Amino acid sequence: MAVGETDGAGSEESGSREADVISRGNILESFTESQEVRALLGNLRTVYGDPVAQEVIVEKFIVIMDKYQEQPHLLDRHLEWMMNMLLDIIRDSGSPPVLFHLAFKFLYIITKVRGYKLFLRLFPHEVTDLQPVLDMIVDQNPKDCETWETRYMLLLWLSMICLIPFDLARFDGNILSEEGHTRMPTMDRILEIAKCYLVVSDKARDAAAVLVSKFIVRPDVRQKRMADFLDWTLSMLSKSSFQSMEGTVVMNGMLQALAQLFKHGKREDCLPYAATVLECLDNCKLSESNQMVLRKLGMKLVQRLGLTFVKPKVAKWRYQRGCRSLAANLQAQSSVMQSQKITVAANEAEDDEEYDIPGEIENVVEQLLVGLKDKDTIVRWSAAKGIGRITGRLPKELADDVVGSLLDCFSFQETDNAWHGGCLALAELGRRGLLLPSRISDVVPVILKALTYDEKRGSCSVGSNVRDAACYLSWAFARAYDPSELIPFINQISSALVIAAVFDRDVNCRRAASAAFQENVGRQGTFPHGIDILTAADYFAVGNRVNCYLTISVYIAGFPEYTQPMIDHLVNMKINHWDSVIRELSTKALHNLTPRAPEYMANVVLPRLLPLSVGTDLHTRHGAILACAEITHALCKLAEENNRSITYYFNGKSLEGLKQIHQEVCSKGLGGELMRPAVCTLIEKLSLSKMPFKGDPIIEGWQWLINDSLRSLPLASCAARQHVKESAVSALSALCNEYYINENGEADPALQGELVTQYISELQSTEQMIRCGFSLALGALPRFLLKGRLQQVLEGLRKVTLITPRDVSFAESRRDALIAIAEICQTVGVKGEGSQEEYICKDNVAQIYATLLNCVTDYTTDSRGDVGGWVREAAMTSLMKVTLLLVQNEAELINANICKQIMCWLAQQSAEKIDKFRAHAGSVFLTLLHFDSPPVPHIPHREELERIFPRSEAETLNWNAASEAFPRITQLLALPAYQYYVLLGLSVSVGGLTETTLRYSAQSLFDYMKNIQNDSSAMEGFCETLLKVFEDNLRNDRVSVPLLTMLDQMLANGCFDIFTTQGNHPFPVKLLHLCKEEIKRSKDVRKLRSSIGVFCGLIQFQGDMREKVLFQLLLLLCHPFPVIRKTTASQVYEMLITYSEIIDPAIVDEVMAILSDSNWEAEVAELREKRNRLCDLMKVPKPQLVTKPAGTHTGAHIS
Repeated sequence: MAVGETDGAGSEESGSREADVISRGNILESFTESQEVRALLGNLRTVYGDPVAQEVIVEKFIVIMDKYQEQPHLLDRHLEWMMNMLLDIIRDSGSPPVLFHLAFKFLYIITKVRGYKLFLRLFPHEVTDLQPVLDMIVDQNPKDCETWETRYMLLLWLSMICLIPFDLARFDGNILSEEGHTRMPTMDRILEIAKCYLVVSDKARDAAAVLVSKFIVRPDVRQKRMADFLDWTLSMLSKSSFQSMEGTVVMNGMLQALAQLFKHGKREDCLPYAATVLECLDNCKLSESNQMVLRKLGMKLVQRLGLTFVKPKVAKWRYQRGCRSLAANLQAQSSVMQSQKITVAANEAEDDEEYDIPGEIENVVEQLLVGLKDKDTIVRWSAAKGIGRITGRLPKELADDVVGSLLDCFSFQETDNAWHGGCLALAELGRRGLLLPSRISDVVPVILKALTYDEKRGSCSVGSNVRDAACYLSWAFARAYDPSELIPFINQISSALVIAAVFDRDVNCRRAASAAFQENVGRQGTFPHGIDILTAADYFAVGNRVNCYLTISVYIAGFPEYTQPMIDHLVNMKINHWDSVIRELSTKALHNLTPRAPEYMANVVLPRLLPLSVGTDLHTRHGAILACAEITHALCKLAEENNRSITYYFNGKSLEGLKQIHQEVCSKGLGGELMRPAVCTLIEKLSLSKMPFKGDPIIEGWQWLINDSLRSLPLASCAARQHVKESAVSALSALCNEYYINENGEADPALQGELVTQYISELQSTEQMIRCGFSLALGALPRFLLKGRLQQVLEGLRKVTLITPRDVSFAESRRDALIAIAEICQTVGVKGEGSQEEYICKDNVAQIYATLLNCVTDYTTDSRGDVGGWVREAAMTSLMKVTLLLVQNEAELINANICKQIMCWLAQQSAEKIDKFRAHAGSVFLTLLHFDSPPVPHIPHREELERIFPRSEAETLNWNAASEAFPRITQLLALPAYQYYVLLGLSVSVGGLTETTLRYSAQSLFDYMKNIQNDSSAMEGFCETLLKVFEDNLRNDRVSVPLLTMLDQMLANGCFDIFTTQGNHPFPVKLLHLCKEEIKRSKDVRKLRSSIGVFCGLIQFQGDMREKVLFQLLLLLCHPFPVIRKTTASQVYEMLITYSEIIDPAIVDEVMAILSDSNWEAEVAELREKRNRLCDLMKVPKPQLVTKPAGTHTGAHIS
């Protein structure tokens, strides 16, 4: 919990996914793959020679072992037989090197999962093992990067063998070898091996350090070699520099060796050398290194040296809690716990054996305190553990000095690193009983500050790791102290933890606080309403930030102990937060908390916020304005619910202060993207609160601000525009509804005329965003302002939806105009015989539908892609809203033709390629089809549609998934009313580029074609529709290019085989004509390549057209583009193989040779002769060179 310092925002709102992972995490009960592993290890001798099989078996073993990373103890019963099977291979002198290294790789994988400390003990360590293992190590190449696992495991094995209780001199025997040379003693051989591997850069270095720690501390080695080895390590340290990579590697090995040696060696053996080592370490200046591992190892070595300087004894002065029974805590047996508490006698400290603390301890503690401020968490954590270990061996007075120095880390001059390290160290001291109750009063304020630590740095902040560590500190205190010690601080700690669990920005901190709160409830048993709060704010519940702010906080605030601290925290710490999302959530939380403490909000919080809302800090001003708006609205709602005056909770000063905010903010500058939405929200909330400002000049100021915000939209960034626009439109709606209506429910004619005329005039602005803003503003106007002006407003919006050369890229304004039209229709209502200036009626319904239907065909594209999709989406939504409005009021206004157009266009959109728009169209289509209060009239083929799309499956059908959508939508091809439109949509999908869309749409189309193959009338109708689609979209590249691709696929799949036996059937003849028209003078390579496929497919039809098809293909063999010539030759070659009957067998070989052997990327002049030869062979007229008319570029083109 406390060691993480990464920002938790990335995992925000992912509670459900994490919950699933955790619930399935620790479910293993035993090593279930033991038989499979036994078989894998048994197969090593058979697969080692095959690199592929070897890789597969290693990967399988890794996958099995990795499952037990979190529960490695389950392997314990099986480790011995696994090791024995692998050692049998290793000890077998007949094992080839590949198998030998493979066995060690498997040993390493097991060690990685279980940990070397436990696995080490299982290695055989008989006297007879020493010489073979030494020989194996000597045979290894330290620079071979492929076999590092072998060296690592051999060094670990040797470190275990070194523990044999015999003098190593006995293994030397006669040290004169047969040749008469002196043989190196075993002790020196092992030492040389250790030294050799301490300076390598791979994992073997870690094992060499373990070997040193076991070997040097042997009595015989210690006497003869310890001093020399330490001299060597210190000289290597002093000669190396962390500035170079080689120096870093050497220093890493030396520091590891020294740290392990001082950890495992006896104090009396290491003490004589400790001061020298510390001095050398100081000279290395590791704190200046940018290598995190070196600083961490330096910290580890410093604490080991410190532990060597002081005697290994447990401090008798430490605090001992005594009884730690959870059951006893929960049963609130406080008297029992207090009686069992072990108190420390005052004279115990005096009875301690007096001894001098070496002066070096001050240096050690100083370095550890500096280490707490290191930039890396792992170094701070090591320093914190060192502080805890050393303090436990110091006298009480010195230990208290350490605590005092530690508390100095928590000044606001220190960095977040110091705060984090300090929290970790305090937690260690508390956990070990070294933080006496007398110091709790000094530490609790530190915890409270650390739980809300948040320092802004640039555009973000630091401190999530500090808050996380503070939660760990609270967790440690819950376990360390008797409840009676913490009772004076219970309310402070519980409130701070609840606030952190509910209001912290980062999910890991909220969860850490929840865990700490749970630990306190269980161990201390004194937190107010602990169990109730835990139930609402458990680990999973606090994973969702919005839920925490808006729901859980309201429940917890119902307990009076927490209400005021939660409100104060939001006002003091969150409404001025650097993250605007947190500020906005905090103000909404204040709105929800207002009913819990209305008097406190009105009398204390609001007066405190009003000055902040006109202050100098932008973030504070933004949060305070939103908070004033939300609290005011909540107080007014509360007064209304209790049948009190709206101003019951407000005095004159507060009302005046609320009015002043707008004026003060305008005078200081609106601050752009933050302040405009905030003030608009304030206007909206004050209007909804029905504040008594009618007739006040402030209303004009508010109206000016709303208008100015809409006019300023082009100046806002893309990210902020939508928020500014929505805020201004919401404010306008609330303002008009409250302050522009008179007692008769009507608007002032002059004001209405001015407002509506002004807004309509802005619709023709040259700035797209101004059109967007004022379109939505017109859509938000209440009915009384639209009365008498409806036709004027609708006409203005209709003009915005038209595509003209000047505003072809204004897709957003067309979208917002369509949204506004639907909103206006819902506002004014329906009255068939009513005036078209007041209602949706028979006189204007056709015009409204024409506007909406015209936008369903908006396929505008620009650098952002298919921006017309936004317009189509809005048009579909608006069509649905208007249609359902008419159906529920006066369905007779919907005529059959309009309904058919709507359903057909929706069917087309449901068959198109973009998942998002297809899903939206499908959803609207099914909504209209299944609406039954009352049903939508005149839907073509309603019964067949309800059979294809049953009501029971309407909710579950996933239109986003091509595999689900296309098999359904292609069934509409059988319905004459929908066939043209569905085929138009399918053309774009089947001929598209997205692999999944293409696959499922094509398959669904081919399935449909297969079903109608034997129905000649259905085939004739389909082909006629297909040609109509092609003809209507001739040279419309959006449709024609994918349509050619689709035709190519359909011809290749035999979809038109029924016509191949009929000579000169009209379908292929017309299709050939359309294809020729489509590619005439085209330079679109994709279109030309698709047409080649279609021409090749048309060759299968009999009659005179076959010669025309061959002519087109031979024409393309001399196309100006080399890629087209090459593609044509290739496809014609394949075509002649497929349809061999189309040319005389006597000339096939020569034709094929010309097509395959010619370089079709050569110059056209060279290729024309070969092409003409093909024409002669295939009896096709030769294309003639035609001179271009005068006035055009010189040259000729092929006709």
